Amino acid sequence: MASSWIAYNELAWTEDLLGDLADYQDEVAGYVDLIKRNSSRSPCTLLHLGCGAGGYDTFFKLHFTVTGVDVSRGMLDKAKVRHPDVEYIEGDMRTVRLGREFDAVVIPDGIDYMGSLPELRMAIETAVAHLRPGGILLVVGKTREIFRANNFAYSGEQDDLHVTLLENNYINPYRPDSYDATLVYLIRRRGELTIHTECHLLGLFSREAWEKVFAAAGLSLREADLDGTYDKYLLGGGEYPLKIFIGRKR
Repeated sequence: MASSWIAYNELAWTEDLLGDLADYQDEVAGYVDLIKRNSSRSPCTLLHLGCGAGGYDTFFKLHFTVTGVDVSRGMLDKAKVRHPDVEYIEGDMRTVRLGREFDAVVIPDGIDYMGSLPELRMAIETAVAHLRPGGILLVVGKTREIFRANNFAYSGEQDDLHVTLLENNYINPYRPDSYDATLVYLIRRRGELTIHTECHLLGLFSREAWEKVFAAAGLSLREADLDGTYDKYLLGGGEYPLKIFIGRKR
């Protein structure tokens, strides 16, 4: 099933203005180091679930043969143009089955879209189904115990086009295991303003839940902190702590 989010389809083009590929370089270097240090063999192939527009793959492909999967056609179209040497496949990380195995599977940005524990289990099961024995799964996620509601601002411009994206995170007390990310796009073309809004319901699970999901999928579990990645976009001096979950397939 294709994604219907406007952020990742009709407005996928805004990523070129709102992000800088160089921002991914140090982050990916850390992921590559963790994969190599935890792997039982020298990893050569990598499956990227939730690959988006391929920003991370700019640097992943320097170390691995990469295959990318995403549910949003708008983002995949950008990824294919950006990396014609990478295989990209439209698919949902909850259900996709490629019929092959990889040395590593990564979900560095997208696991939040598993909006319930059953969906989280499905995504982790998908990853394990594509891992060779001894292969490494790396997931970047949040834990409910340390997550805080925040506001972010991103902006960029090119010629007569200016884009600002405001993001509000809200922990809804009436929806357990989730939070809302509301996006507001302010787009000016030659000074004419259009406004686009969208609210994404995202998953937010306890550390214990993460442990149980990894264990049930037959994965050992290690974790590392990932702080500061989005600090320059935070408004009001907030904090945005992330966790890197590393599992090895038994």
